[in-house]
Amino acid sequence: MAVRALATTRAAAPRGSALEPLARDIGRTLDRLAAHLPSVGRPAPVAHTAARQLNLSAAILALSVLADSGVEHYRGSFQNRAMYAPLAAAALTLGASLFGVFDPRPRRHHLRDAIYAVAAAAGFAGLGFHAYNIAKRPGGLSWQNLFYAAPAGAPIALALGGLLGRGAEKVRDHPRSRARILGWPAGRLLAALSALGLAGTVGEAGLLHFRGAYHNPAMLLPVSVPPIAAALLGASIPAPRRRLAPLARGWLKLTALLGIGGVGLHAYGVSRNMGGWRNWSQNLLNGPPLPAPPSFTGLALAGLAALALMDEEHHG
Repeated sequence: MAVRALATTRAAAPRGSALEPLARDIGRTLDRLAAHLPSVGRPAPVAHTAARQLNLSAAILALSVLADSGVEHYRGSFQNRAMYAPLAAAALTLGASLFGVFDPRPRRHHLRDAIYAVAAAAGFAGLGFHAYNIAKRPGGLSWQNLFYAAPAGAPIALALGGLLGRGAEKVRDHPRSRARILGWPAGRLLAALSALGLAGTVGEAGLLHFRGAYHNPAMLLPVSVPPIAAALLGASIPAPRRRLAPLARGWLKLTALLGIGGVGLHAYGVSRNMGGWRNWSQNLLNGPPLPAPPSFTGLALAGLAALALMDEEHHG
């Protein structure tokens, strides 16, 4: 970049002239500006790239929660004022995550980190509210209530977005060294979190697709592909350089594509309801949820970032 080139060539002025202090000030200013610009011709550190990918993962999860909770809580008429909380937390997380994706600075942003902490807390609190919603219904913990009561998946996705975002900020703060979270190598802990998140998302998809009687063979995909990706990712944690890691990458990429394709399949499911998309105001509430499948994409991207970090930790 021109600014970087100027920064490397100090502004020259005759010694002893009145312009010499001004030239030094300009040189320092250009140096500070160049320090915030990405390096030209050199790849970014693996940890920095992985951190931004984790920010993207948190953004996808936040967008999924924002859209899904908005629809579901609107259907519930926002009877409880607390039903606005996940929308605010998800919106803040989405904005902070997008900022992180495009932030080239290799250090933690304290406001982003605080927003992620709030999102994680809101997600765990929401899980408690949803569990209470199920328990207070007649029959308690029954299939009927699991099918139609407040879903556990949405608040867990918000909590995962917050935790992965906090992991991104921790990794970003150690661009050229081994980041550790709770005493564990960041790559391995984030891989375990991503694998558990995929397993939980598979559980919710399996439950709701079972409610739909698996009437379309494509409904088997989210309960067949992501479990393999989660198992391979988990098995790669003890030995990231063995044969399982390349297999895990392939299945995680397939899972990420499945999350994108799932939106199209759910849109097709909405169109098959009475009135199709012409009756969108009703069918979006009662048809397959469009925001649900991208959770697979977000968690798969987090798993890929964790594998990259584990490779870096192994080389180190």
